[in-house]
Amino acid sequence: MSLSLSTRAFTPESDNDKTVAKSQETAFERCLFKTIKSADKNATLAEIETQCEQQIARSILKDGSDQEIELGALSHRIIKERRTAADPYVLSPHKMNYILPFSIVDDINREAYQEFSTWADDLKDVEAKFQISLKIPLLTGHWLNEGDQLFFGFTLKSWWQIYADEISKPFRETNYQPEFFYVTPFNYHPWGGNSALVTGFEHQSNGRSQLLSRGWNRVYINYLYEKRNFALSFRPWYRIPEGEKSSPSDGQGDDNPDILDYMGHFELGMVYKHSKNFEFSFKGRENFATHNGFVEVGATFPLWGKLKGYAQFSSGYGESLIDYNINQKRFGIGIALTNLL
Repeated sequence: MSLSLSTRAFTPESDNDKTVAKSQETAFERCLFKTIKSADKNATLAEIETQCEQQIARSILKDGSDQEIELGALSHRIIKERRTAADPYVLSPHKMNYILPFSIVDDINREAYQEFSTWADDLKDVEAKFQISLKIPLLTGHWLNEGDQLFFGFTLKSWWQIYADEISKPFRETNYQPEFFYVTPFNYHPWGGNSALVTGFEHQSNGRSQLLSRGWNRVYINYLYEKRNFALSFRPWYRIPEGEKSSPSDGQGDDNPDILDYMGHFELGMVYKHSKNFEFSFKGRENFATHNGFVEVGATFPLWGKLKGYAQFSSGYGESLIDYNINQKRFGIGIALTNLL
């Protein structure tokens, strides 16, 4: 969806596309010159550049057809990312980035730590939670299909027992998620929206050893759809099998053979940007055989200046890897470093 629009709207980098790249660059410069002459005096250069980028994106996406293409909110985000993709001083966000200094859970998972530590009983139901997620474009422009891209992404999510003074405020759990994913647009516009397809491989683990070790590998296909201020993601996956452990403390083998019973086989995500200051998100998983699932809803709201607040509520299994088989309800509030749209 949005990814497809933005990638096709920008200059390809392969040798075969140098002529196309030059023509797009020339068209962009002409648009800038023409728009600056007629633009409102209060318009900023960034606003004029965005207007020209969108104009060129629409002309490319139409591919000679008479169908009108409307860019959505996620497309606008990716367009801005492409403008800074070559800047070594700019990092592009992948998933949402946030800090929740206050995050309370109804059932802290003490059992997992009982045989590993003496401080399990001192864990607090209130902790801090944060997520940092970045991506790097590896191949862009025209690889297998016009406008496709290959990315490397990395997401770190951590739960910090910052209020547990008795046990020196440890990081209770940290999940690491590197991934490679390929994005390609396709000419499918249901209900006037835009579509793209993502395929990827990701590894997720908590970096622990033996009894506290959790992790899995999976390949996925993700259908993306956008229309105006709404975006949808449907991502089914296949877990790559691992060998059985000879004993629970064995360093080799599957740390969590039943993880699909709780994490399910797909994830559905939705985002709606109500205005510049408010954004609402939903994420859900379900295993229809075991009836174990997970729901997470979030909302961003203005605080002061460019700073935005973020509230998050989740219920179900698999909020973290150490808690993948624990049914928990959690509420957190803090600051959004980046939005989804």
